[in-house]
Amino acid sequence: MIDEVKDFEEKMKRQISGYENMLSSIRAGRANPAMLDKIQADYYGTPTPLSQMAEIKIPDARTIVINPWDATSIKNIERAINASDLGLNPMNDGKIIRLNLPAVTEEKRKDLTKQVAKMGEDAKVYLRNIRRDANEKFKDMKKKSEMTEDDLKKAEKDIQDMLDKFIKEVDAVAAKKSKEIMEL
Repeated sequence: MIDEVKDFEEKMKRQISGYENMLSSIRAGRANPAMLDKIQADYYGTPTPLSQMAEIKIPDARTIVINPWDATSIKNIERAINASDLGLNPMNDGKIIRLNLPAVTEEKRKDLTKQVAKMGEDAKVYLRNIRRDANEKFKDMKKKSEMTEDDLKKAEKDIQDMLDKFIKEVDAVAAKKSKEIMEL
């Protein structure tokens, strides 16, 4: 029974880290190399993450500099950035690509905090689904006489306590990101 609880705890931890990764790609007005994590450019016929094709630097709070290791890939990187949903206009000088992040308006900041909250709710739903799956598995084990009624109640309580802990963690991550977005 303890192994099953640990399995579900691992699933919840993976959901939290996935949520944090999704939040790192949200543009909060400050340059962050994680914004480019989801962008893949064509590199000799293979979609390749930018971090594997170039050095990504942050010289100041509103600029990202991409220095490709292979100068022939600069056009493909520029094309991939233009095709992404970041809404940034890459400036290519032949050797490096500069991305200047515009200042984020108050209205856009509020929209981004709403997006963070929605993503947080989605993460909580996923965590609750994990709890439901765990409880169903434990009830099935009880039917098969693989665990007692007391073990079932304890396992359900452990899963609920775990869920509560991870939901608080989602709330804390969302609050931190919302605060970061709303800072000027």
